Amino acid sequence: MNDGMNHDGMMMSPPSSMSNNTMNHHHHESHNMVMMHMTFFWGKNAQILFSGWPGSRSGMYALALVFVFVLSFLVEWLSHCKLIKSGSRHVVAGLLQTTLHALRVGLAYLVMLAVMSFNGGVFLAAVAGHTLGFLLFGSRVFTRSPPPSKTSDLPPMSC
Repeated sequence: MNDGMNHDGMMMSPPSSMSNNTMNHHHHESHNMVMMHMTFFWGKNAQILFSGWPGSRSGMYALALVFVFVLSFLVEWLSHCKLIKSGSRHVVAGLLQTTLHALRVGLAYLVMLAVMSFNGGVFLAAVAGHTLGFLLFGSRVFTRSPPPSKTSDLPPMSC
């Protein structure tokens, strides 16, 4: 094994309770190692956002996919919503806008961390949530009037 990688493209790391000395002593006992994928894989046995979640049950994996879908859908809604009424006081509007921005960024980072599980289903759920969210809130598919001059309370997210 080189650099902690096995032949399946999975990163092997010791459980958090193991010290470096214990890890070196038990280096060849792979049943003590936590497996982390470093390439895309398909299957329900993934670890998404939290240790041990969703586990190995299909129902929990489906729930995790729904959760990631909803998170990415909410990111799009927040990116295109208009919750601040015109004529609001500048301080109140600014604080609400800042809170919405923090919420959007936090949710976007959660989606990013979920996708970093390298699970193909999680990736597709995230893309589908962003796609449906944009279709409903960001595109002009369901509007008959010309686009408004200001489409959101928040500026677009940029990388």
